[in-house]
Amino acid sequence: MAFRSAILTVMEAAARKAARTLLHDFGEVEQLQVSRKGPADFVSNADLKAEKTLRVELSRARPNFGFLMEESGASKGSEDARWIIDPLDGTTNFLHGIPHFAVVIALEQAGEITAGLILDPVRDELFCAEKGTGAFCNQRRLRVSGRKDLKDSVIATGIPYHGRGDHGLFGAELRAVMNEVSGVRRFGAAALDLAYVAAGRYDGYWERDLSLWDVTAGALMVREAGGYATPIGGKPGDAVTGASVVAANDQLHGPLDRLLRHANGLSDPGD
Repeated sequence: MAFRSAILTVMEAAARKAARTLLHDFGEVEQLQVSRKGPADFVSNADLKAEKTLRVELSRARPNFGFLMEESGASKGSEDARWIIDPLDGTTNFLHGIPHFAVVIALEQAGEITAGLILDPVRDELFCAEKGTGAFCNQRRLRVSGRKDLKDSVIATGIPYHGRGDHGLFGAELRAVMNEVSGVRRFGAAALDLAYVAAGRYDGYWERDLSLWDVTAGALMVREAGGYATPIGGKPGDAVTGASVVAANDQLHGPLDRLLRHANGLSDPGD
């Protein structure tokens, strides 16, 4: 991506500044002070510092934009635009010393996601996309995988944990998918899962019970890389809010979505 728009330049600068603090704290992960936010849901000093950095940097560049942030919630701006932010996607990985996490920023304008950025600071991989201009990783254009058969595909997912999600439904979905694919992976960072679908590393991905900041940037990336990202049972243009998401290329999205619908006891659209 030889040319980067002003918006993506602003997003990258903010993300990289936040990532520097995360990498410093990741190196001292055993010394981090951690507070309990809910069942199996931890928030670290690193998370809060990164969010503060993102707010300061993005507010300086676009003072009229609002925010929706994982830790500090929503705040309105004077323009019909807001940043949707997860300062540390993959918090549990981070706190356990697993080097798989990301800084995530999406821009919503007039109710539509127009730009997304996912920065993996450990691998120094910057995934970004703008509506209508494609998706990229470190200047390289991204395309979803070209596989056509589920039996040849590797599919990613997220597993519900203590106090969250429908464990019985997930078990049914996992059994349905496992019987049809080459492999299933669970890496613990939803935004990176979607970025990896956009990059063709995973052939597909599904998960339920996420939040807006987990999925907006990545869903845009998948679409800009030539794939589909929808709610489970949804149509190609349906907005992904996090209640559920299924992402894949145009050949696999339908079959994967059908497996998930049937596991949930739902008929196909039009049946």
